[in-house]
Amino acid sequence: MEYKFSDNINKIESSVGEILKYASMPGYITLSAGNPSAEVFPIAEIAEISDRILHEDPISVLQYNIPEGHPKLRSSLKSFLRRKYSIGSPNDDVVVLSGAQQGMDLLTKALCNRGDTIITESPSFVGALNCFKTYGVNLVGMPMQHDGPDLSALESAIQNNSNIKLIYTIPNFQNPTGITMSLKKRKNLYSIAKKHNIIILEDNPYGDLRYIGEDIPHIKTLDDAGIVVYVSSFSKVISPGIRTAYCLAPKQICDKLTVCKQCNDVHSTVWSQLVANEFLTKYDFDNHLLKLRKFYSEKYLFTKNLLKQYFDEKISYTDIKGGFFIWCTLPDNIDMPSFCNELVKRKVCVVPGTAFMIDSTSPCNSFRINFSTPSNQALEDGIKTISEVYSYFLKQ
Repeated sequence: MEYKFSDNINKIESSVGEILKYASMPGYITLSAGNPSAEVFPIAEIAEISDRILHEDPISVLQYNIPEGHPKLRSSLKSFLRRKYSIGSPNDDVVVLSGAQQGMDLLTKALCNRGDTIITESPSFVGALNCFKTYGVNLVGMPMQHDGPDLSALESAIQNNSNIKLIYTIPNFQNPTGITMSLKKRKNLYSIAKKHNIIILEDNPYGDLRYIGEDIPHIKTLDDAGIVVYVSSFSKVISPGIRTAYCLAPKQICDKLTVCKQCNDVHSTVWSQLVANEFLTKYDFDNHLLKLRKFYSEKYLFTKNLLKQYFDEKISYTDIKGGFFIWCTLPDNIDMPSFCNELVKRKVCVVPGTAFMIDSTSPCNSFRINFSTPSNQALEDGIKTISEVYSYFLKQ
């Protein structure tokens, strides 16, 4: 049979599919993943919580629940977000998600018609870009600068495009560049969006993993007009396998997201919601975050020293303050696809920057490496190999 797929799905290509295929094979050094380290998974705590909740009230764990999320977790999240970040107004509510990417999907489904415009940072998280593309929207990019997206490009995009429904941003330790948006830019971005009645989707998967400097207030703290949808996740701070995330947004938006979620997966897994709730209410979650920051800070400093040791001065890289990723840029005379393919031949996998562009055929001389997952030995072997491949290309 000849299968005919939708135009929206046919537009999505897995530009990193081959590299990820090799990255999962034995013997390859994987600097391409975005995973948290299994070394810091709270396995004992999750086992303890699971045993307790299954013994104390097994039916509530095993039965259906409501689409917007378990009431206990939603209440705990509202308290946590107010205490920790000073976000959440009487007009806001919380929807529990099966991973943060579901928040992007549900919000696009709720807001956008085919042909509407979403403005996003460029480069940006490939999962979000592909999610948006499945709805047939027009994607317009804001190039990244050292302190966040180029807001002149944002204003130009607003002037030159119609039906703009959403601005998507990752202000903290952006994926893939690692850049953190300055407070000034956060205020200016909010002001522009408010002026033009555009909703901001503030994606914050890495915000709790700051190693250097002080936290910068979230864009949601500025939200006196009800235009910011804040999404975060437990994937990086507890475990990605529990697939539990959350969205804080104006109640009218949450109502629509709940309808969309009911059509999507009925509700997120009850067991994982209750595990997350116990972490927030019965364990020292702040101390848990401190341990994670210490662990990842040491991994980053180790990686940064390797970059100084092995990289040529013509290879630039971001000096991050948190998160999992370092964005490396080669000189213009190096062909990036060929460079990444040569690395694969030598059993090292990175993600080419083209994977994070709105148009994957756009030129990009950067690549992303991840330091949270590999062992220190794998990091050294991988970065040394990158340096060797760079020297090889210079001789060509």
